[in-house]
Amino acid sequence: MTKRGGSIDTQLIHAGEIRPGIEGAVALPIFQSANFESVEGEEYHEIKYMRLSNSPNHTVLAAKLAALENAEAAVVTTSGMAAITTIFHSLLSAGDHVIFQDCLYGGTYDYARREFGRHGLTCDFVAGDRPDTWADVLRPETRMIYVETITNPLVQVADLEAVAAFARDHQLISVIDNTFASPVNFRPAEIDFDLSLHSGTKYLNGHSDIVCGAVIGKVDVVARVKKMMNYLGGSLDAHACFLLHRGLKTLAVRVRQQSGSALALARTLEAHPAVTRVNYPGLPSNDGHERAARLFDGFGGMLSFELAGGAEAAGRFAEAVTIPIVAPSLGGVETLITLPALTSHAGLTPAERAEVGVADGLIRVSVGIEGTDDLVADFEAGLATL
Repeated sequence: MTKRGGSIDTQLIHAGEIRPGIEGAVALPIFQSANFESVEGEEYHEIKYMRLSNSPNHTVLAAKLAALENAEAAVVTTSGMAAITTIFHSLLSAGDHVIFQDCLYGGTYDYARREFGRHGLTCDFVAGDRPDTWADVLRPETRMIYVETITNPLVQVADLEAVAAFARDHQLISVIDNTFASPVNFRPAEIDFDLSLHSGTKYLNGHSDIVCGAVIGKVDVVARVKKMMNYLGGSLDAHACFLLHRGLKTLAVRVRQQSGSALALARTLEAHPAVTRVNYPGLPSNDGHERAARLFDGFGGMLSFELAGGAEAAGRFAEAVTIPIVAPSLGGVETLITLPALTSHAGLTPAERAEVGVADGLIRVSVGIEGTDDLVADFEAGLATL
C-alpha cells in the first residue's frame, strides 16, 4: 500500500492505494465479502471481517483520509452521527463532563441534551470565540472539548487554535467536526486536535448518493473509537466504501469551485439592498474573517443570508431561483438552499430562534459546482422579484 506525499490533490488520487493494483485494476474493486480467510496467529480484532472495518475497501479509505489531514489514523462509519456517538461512547464514561461549542449541528446538540443524562454524562455550552470564559465551566471531571470548524447555519469560525491549546493545558480530548471545511481547506491535526470527524455524506463523497462518516486523528485515540465501533456495528458496507473512495478523488477540484462561487455569491448578496446580513467567513466584514484567512486554505462552499422581508421574502426567493434545489444536506455537486426557520430550527419559537441568531428570513446555501456566473445571475434574478 502506498503512502504518497505531495499536494492534497496528489494524495486524493494516490495516498493509501494498493499498488500494483489487484489483477492490474486501476480502480480499487468492491470487496463484497462478509468474511475473509483467516491467517494463523491473528487476534480477534485483526481478523478480516466486514463488521471490523478492515476489508481492503476500508483500509485504503482509512489510509487516504489520514493522509489528507496529515493525521495518524482514520476509520469510516455508517454516518456522521455514527462517528459522533461512537466517539462519545468510546472516550467517555459515566460521570464525565464535556464542554461543547454553543452553536452545533442539531443532531449533536440534541444527543447531548437528551441522551447524555441517560449515560451519566453532563455538559456545558460555551461561545466558541470567547476562550476567556471556558475555564468558568471547567470541572475536575471534564474530559473533552467539542467544537465545529464552521458552524451551521450561521457559518461562524470559533477560536480553533485556542480550543486546541485549552485542551492541551487541561488534559482534555479535543474533538472537531470538520465537515464544512473538508481536508482541502482545513486539517485539524496540524494545530494538534486529537480527533476530527466528518459527515462523509457531504463534501467527502460529494454526490448526494450515500450516507457515511469518518473519524480521523491520533492513532491511539482512533483505535479506541474503532474498537467501540466494532462492538456497536457501525461499519460502512463495501459498496458505500467504493462510492466514498471514488468521490474523494475529485474533492479538491469540487471544493475549490464551490469556494470560489460561494465568495462571488456572498459579495453579490452583501451589496444587494434586499439583504440585511450575509454570513460567510470570506467577507472582510465577517467577524471570523481574520481567523478563517489565517487558518483555512479556502473559505468553503457554505453561506447564509437574511432577507429584509422575513419569511415571506425567503419563500418567494426560494420559488424564484431556478438553479438551486430546495433540500436539506449539503456538500454535493448541486446547489441546495434551505430555510432554517422552517427546517432545522422549526421546533423553536420565534423568540428562541432570534436568541440563537436564526431569523425567519434566513436562507442557508450549499453552493455546488455549477458555473459561477450562472449562479450569480440566478440569485440576482431571484432577488429582483422581492
